[in-house]
Order: sequence, then structure tokens, then C-alpha cells
Amino acid sequence: MSTSTKPYLLRALYEWCLDNSQTPHIVAWVNEHTRVPPQYVRENEIVLNIGPTASHDLSIDNEWVSFAARFGGVLHDIWIPVGHIISIFGRESGEGMGFEVEPYQPDNASKTAAKAADKAEVSDEADKPKKGLKLVK
Repeated sequence: MSTSTKPYLLRALYEWCLDNSQTPHIVAWVNEHTRVPPQYVRENEIVLNIGPTASHDLSIDNEWVSFAARFGGVLHDIWIPVGHIISIFGRESGEGMGFEVEPYQPDNASKTAAKAADKAEVSDEADKPKKGLKLVK
């Protein structure tokens, strides 16, 4: 079984944003496996600045995007399954890439991902992902 290309593309587009003086942002689908501040979730999605000045200890591995960030002055640990990333783009130009949502399946995940999921807060929202891509400008 081969690994998904998605985390590799996320890492590459993150670097592309930085190399081109763009601020990398992601849009993520939120459900019970996603740990984000729920008050910033709109229609089961959240837009996050993952640039070096906004995120700390950013990690984009093959299963999770994780980092620490301040929201309203309060530090939060963010955990998002890679499959839940809808898009990554540069804020200044809107250039980037959209992805299909791949709902997180804890039974099929590695031990590392299972540990991260145990840390995830349960969101009161999101039962099903939206189908298709949407244009982010």
C-alpha cells in the first residue's frame, strides 16, 4: 500500500509560499477528530494561518498537521488529520491547491496518529464532509 501524496504536496506548497513571500494558510474540515478552537469554526471549516510568525512547532507529517497558535491571546494546540485539509494557499495571491476530504479513520491509523487523536477535543459540529472543491481567492 502506498502513502498518500497529500502530505508531500502540503509540505511543498508550504515551502513555496515561504519562498515567494506569501503567508501560508490552510482550510480544514472539522469534526470530532480535529482539535481546533470551536468558536472559530464556520460551517464545519476553519481557515488557519500556518506561517512561521503565527504557528509554533509546525509539523506536517504523513498523518497529522499540528502546531501551537494563539487565538485571542490564548495558546491552543492544533491537531488536524492530513485528510481533513481542504486547501493550502498563499494569503497574498490566493494561489495554492485544493484537495478532496479524506475523513480520518482511527482504526486504520498508526499508533502515533491514534495517540494524537486521543488528545483531540470533541467538536459539537460536523457530521459529514462537503463534497468537491471550492475556489479560494
